[in-house]
Parts: sequence; C-alpha cells; structure tokens
Amino acid sequence: MSIVDRALWVMERNSEHALGLNNIADACGVSRSHLANAFGTATGWPVMRYLRARRLTEAAGRLAGGASDILTIALEHGYGSHEAFTRAFREQFNLSPEQVRDRGSVDGLATTPPLQLRNGNVLSPSPQLKTLGALKLVGLAAPCSFGESIHIPAQWQRFMSTYSDTIPNKVKMPPIGMCEVPDDDGGFRYVCAVAVKAFEDRLPELEYFETEHRTYAVFAHNDHVSTIFDTYLAVWNEALPRLARKVADSPVLEFHNSSFDPDTGFGGLEIYIPLQDHSGA
Repeated sequence: MSIVDRALWVMERNSEHALGLNNIADACGVSRSHLANAFGTATGWPVMRYLRARRLTEAAGRLAGGASDILTIALEHGYGSHEAFTRAFREQFNLSPEQVRDRGSVDGLATTPPLQLRNGNVLSPSPQLKTLGALKLVGLAAPCSFGESIHIPAQWQRFMSTYSDTIPNKVKMPPIGMCEVPDDDGGFRYVCAVAVKAFEDRLPELEYFETEHRTYAVFAHNDHVSTIFDTYLAVWNEALPRLARKVADSPVLEFHNSSFDPDTGFGGLEIYIPLQDHSGA
C-alpha cells in the first residue's frame, strides 16, 4: 500500500475526528513533509484541502438526505461548532447547510468523490545515501503548488538571465533548485538558486538561505526534465517507504548535472530528499 493509499484510508476512516496534517502523517508512519509531497504529487490535491472537501461532501449528502440537526452533522465531520461548519460549507458550495437541506439534493454542487488510487505498479528508483554539508544559497523564490509547477521553467529563465551573473562569491557548481516544505494547504515556495561562499552585497529581489548538514536519499532523474513529476511520484510513494528512514521537514534539493542543457531540458539532475537523523531531527 502506498503512502497516498494509507492517507486516504486514515481520512475516510476517521471522518469524525479533528485531523491535521501531523496526525495523518503520524498514522502513515512518515513526516508531514513526506506526506504533503507524496499526496500532492500523486493527486494534485493538498492533503488538508482534500480532507475538507471530502468531509463537506459527505455532510452535504447527509443534509440533502434529510438530516435535520446541523450541529450534529458538523461534529460528526470534524467541525467544533455550527459557525465553523457553516462558514466552510458556504465557501465550498456557495450555499448554506440549511439551503442544501431544504433543496434535498446535491445536484450542481462542487462535491468531491473519494480518490481511488493504486500506485503499486510504479517502477521505483533506487536511492544512494549521501551526506551533504551545509550550503549557502542565493536564489529567486516564488510561490508554487503541486498543480502549478508549469511556472517553474519561466522562473529559471528569469533567474538565470537576470540575476545569476550578478551574484558574487558563486561556487563553481551547477544551479540548484529548492522546494521548501509544503504548508497545510499544499502551497510551497520553489527557489532557483546558486551556491555561494559567503553572503555579501545582498540584492533585494533575491533571498538567502542556509541548508543544514544532513544525510539525503539521492535519486537520479536521467530523462527529460519535463518528466521529473514521474520520478517524484515514484520516489514519494514507493521508493522512500521501503527505505525505512523518515523524511525530515526540510527543503528538497535538485542538483542539475554538469551535462544539463537548459535549452533542451536534457542532461539530467539528482533529487536530494532530506532524511531525519537518528534523534528524529
């Protein structure tokens, strides 16, 4: 069973409980970063947004079927009050719970059926474990989500053509991509960056980061860069669960190979997934 299938089971089985990203990740035996990335990559849904949509869909069905006590429905679907439930319900369906109860139907509502995933047939890449020292990175950051990665190539174009040559103290190595840890709604920042020896003459348009010394599971992506989604799908949902090491809540790094050609997208890169040390950090 993949991480996504585990998470779906936990969410469907515990619809009446107050679940958060941490709770679901713990139940799946992975870190919140691992779960957020695995679920978002496989489904295009942020975990908590999917959970809210499913709970409200089930609640709408109950109300349309004649359930009269809205507070009871709210509590049974993880909401602590009538007010919180009504607010979320209206945001989802543009109707109040009372209106859906009165109309007796969910026809035309933006309901969310349960996902049915079977990820067991994905060919999993084999990782190498590598220890990477702390890095100083300077880069161009932009908000991203699992459904909006199409904007990343243009972000790289802007960074390389406008900023890369102006950054002092660059280390002689290919550019580095960085995916920050997703938030509860599946949003994260993607950073186009270069490594530097020291921070100085800071440019206001760019951001400055320091990564930690840690161990990474490193996966090679040797195909065209546009297919990196497929590699991430296999990494998060198949390869990492078999590794028996928890993923740290730290950024994922992408190191372009020296042979990478930005004009064609060929040449490959390596994906560095941060791992927790034995203390859990």
